[in-house]
Amino acid sequence: MSGLESEKWTMCHFSLSKPLTLDTWENEQEKSGLMMSDAQKGPPSELLRLEQQLCFTLYVASRATIAIYRPLLDELEITYPQYLVLSILWEGGTCSVKEIGQLLRLDSGTLSPLLKRLEATGLITRQRRANDERVVDISLTSEGRDLQGQAAAIPEKVSGALDLPFEEYRRLMALLEQLMARLYAQERAHVQ
Repeated sequence: MSGLESEKWTMCHFSLSKPLTLDTWENEQEKSGLMMSDAQKGPPSELLRLEQQLCFTLYVASRATIAIYRPLLDELEITYPQYLVLSILWEGGTCSVKEIGQLLRLDSGTLSPLLKRLEATGLITRQRRANDERVVDISLTSEGRDLQGQAAAIPEKVSGALDLPFEEYRRLMALLEQLMARLYAQERAHVQ
């Protein structure tokens, strides 16, 4: 069983809800009215307009959000992907490389250089697990733990920069979490 299918990680203390199945996703779409009828879709040329494409909106929003983080992270001398890894470790403690990769949806070819750079800066350590040398555990160093205190103000500063009322923030997060679950369920259905 993969870590994403379990309620809790073995070492990494994260609680993740189980992903939706493809059937559940389709049922939820029908109940919520998210499925477009042919009448709602409009002519094919309308659907190809850039502003009508979800991928473009998500891409631009992601870039703009990361741009808000960038100067805050520059002060800490870390990148946004490094911040995500550190956030996992601040919240969950020691985690395996595999667990971090699953949480961030990164393959080892992307994650390994990122972890090497964090180790070179003295923020994390990598250590093979004694009872299974195939597993590499990632832990914070004292410098990595200290950085959490400096990073503590980042979420509030980002929230202020977004100027999003709390209720809208919660709705947006809920919708994005549903989208991620649906996309993950669809990805898993194609793999099986």
